[in-house]
Amino acid sequence: MILQLEELIDFLEESKTQYLATVGLDGKPRVRPFQFMLAAKGRLYFCTSNRKVVFKEIQQEPFVELCASGSNLSWIRLRGKAVFSMDITLKQLILELNPLVKSIYLTPDNPDFEIFYLDMPEAIISDLCGNPPRIYQ
Repeated sequence: MILQLEELIDFLEESKTQYLATVGLDGKPRVRPFQFMLAAKGRLYFCTSNRKVVFKEIQQEPFVELCASGSNLSWIRLRGKAVFSMDITLKQLILELNPLVKSIYLTPDNPDFEIFYLDMPEAIISDLCGNPPRIYQ
């Protein structure tokens, strides 16, 4: 079964917290909680600070994977190439939609504030109920 982008967005918004896996600077896997910010222009956006290790990890190895749990024993695995964007309009929108992010960065032109989207995303939603996996490519 093929997923639609809207299904991906719904799943990510409902899960609230996803877990982002990167390749650490030492070559070992690293996983940390992350949060989906928004969908725009057919892309899924996230944000971070360029002062964090995760930013440096993504710069070194841009392929990442996210995982999150959903309802009914379901989960999503979403992967792609992280591409950073300087789109000030999207940064402003993220600040408007997320009070926590706004409290950290204050303005869209904060030099620490970075946004990225997943290029060539692939996703699969599975569950433990015997339903066939739903795939997005």
